[in-house]
This record gives sequence, C-alpha cells and structure tokens, in this order.
Amino acid sequence: MHNIRLIALDLDGTLLNSDKQLSEENSASLLKAAEEGVEIVPATGRFYRGMPSVIRELPYVHYVISVNGAQVYDVLEDKTVCGSEIPCEQAVSVMERLDALDVIYDCYQNGWGWMTQSLYDKANKYAANNHSLEMILNLRTPVPELKAYLKERSEGVQKIQVFFRDMELRSEMLKKLPEEFPDLVFTTSIVNNIEINSRQATKGYALEKLAEYLKIPMESTMAFGDDTNDITMLKSAGIGVAMGNSDSEVKGSADYITDGCDNSGVAHALKHFLWERKK
Repeated sequence: MHNIRLIALDLDGTLLNSDKQLSEENSASLLKAAEEGVEIVPATGRFYRGMPSVIRELPYVHYVISVNGAQVYDVLEDKTVCGSEIPCEQAVSVMERLDALDVIYDCYQNGWGWMTQSLYDKANKYAANNHSLEMILNLRTPVPELKAYLKERSEGVQKIQVFFRDMELRSEMLKKLPEEFPDLVFTTSIVNNIEINSRQATKGYALEKLAEYLKIPMESTMAFGDDTNDITMLKSAGIGVAMGNSDSEVKGSADYITDGCDNSGVAHALKHFLWERKK
C-alpha cells in the first residue's frame, strides 16, 4: 500500500474545472489530505504570481512547482529551492526562429512574463479564448523588442511560450522544433500553444528534486495531470493519475485514470487511493 506524503497537481484541466474554478469537492479533499500531513503541491506551467488566487491563498500550500518545473518555489521562505533556465543566447536563437512563423510568443523571466509590444498588441488574434487573452494581457509586460531586452539583461529564461492561429503549423512545429533544438523540451498545455523549457525544466524532474529536498521517497508521491507537460510528472510519481479529459498519450503515461476535471476527478482519485483502500 502506498503511504502518500506528497501530492503534485496540475491546475488547468486538472485541479481546476473548465471555468478555472476549484470545486467544493476537490477543495474538501485537499484540505483533508493536508490535515493528515500530506504536502499539497501545485505543479503548473504558470509562474507563481500568475497562479489563480484561489490556489495561492490555500494555507497548506508550502511549495509550488512552477513554469513547467523551471522553478520549485518555497512559498513560506519566498525562495527558489531549485530551478533550470534556458541560457539567454539560446532563448534569443529560438525567438529568431519563431520570428519566421505566423505566431506570437513571450517568455517568463524572474517569475514574470515579457513580450514584444507589437506581438502583445495582436494577442487577441492568437489567444485560444477570452481567458487565455486575459492571462496574456494581465501577466505580460510589453517591451519594445523582446530579444533586445533579453540581450540587455543577459539572464536566463524560465520558459518561452508560443501561440498559433494555424493548428497544422503548430503540429508541424511540434515535430520540427525539437529536431532543431534537441537540448530543449517542447510541450503543450492549451489547445493552441507550444511551451519551451530547458531539458531539466520538467515537472517530473522538479517533483523528484522537491521530494529529495523534503526527504520523501518517490513511491510516496502522487501526481495528477491532463496534458503533455504533465507526462514526466505522471511517470516519475509513485502514482500517476491522468484526468478523464486527457488525451490518449497522457492516459497511457498514467497508473490510473480518474474522472474529468469538471466532475472533481482529483477528489475521486484521492478518495480511492488515500481513504477507501485503507479501510
């Protein structure tokens, strides 16, 4: 029987429902687990300040895996436990490649989003929906030209995010870009994006480093996810749980498939593994 001591949870499409809300059932289950001493760890492609307030304000959240694993953040101490970034020169090379495509892109650096002003101004043409557009506009600071801005600062980048209008181009780039930049990781988290991280900036690697930091064996960890940026985490965890709304690749990477995010699938899986099996 698994003695679960850490639960890592993707947010959008996993812990949160389609309306980006935390259901009462999921909330109650997380609280019960936390009261039993389990570490509840959001694991998201977002940076910490870009997480929904309903998650940031949970009193039992002490650690966050953010930016797809580019940062493991200690909430109470306000410090980075570990992190992995794309070197500045390489980030600029990727962006030069993206400039040839019909896309807009941004980057996360130092826990915030940055974007070229001209791309920021046409975000409404590339955002998948109103929620995605609001996130782009509210969680990015436009600068005159992003590559020049990065060169001036000479600091690493936590993530590059690309938004597409043409889904065939997106599919093509999901194959081509990893061949052109083999030491980077390419994943997706929403229907029309590609997210680019350093090779070690994966949710799975971050989960392993956090578990090591907390002296929790990996067999005592559990992870939930629904998209390709969650696969490494589902494979690394003692128990990997895919949501019912996941695609076949994600489900194939999991040990267990629960209900969808709109049916409090997290709560159902926690009930199954943490409480029903102990009876």
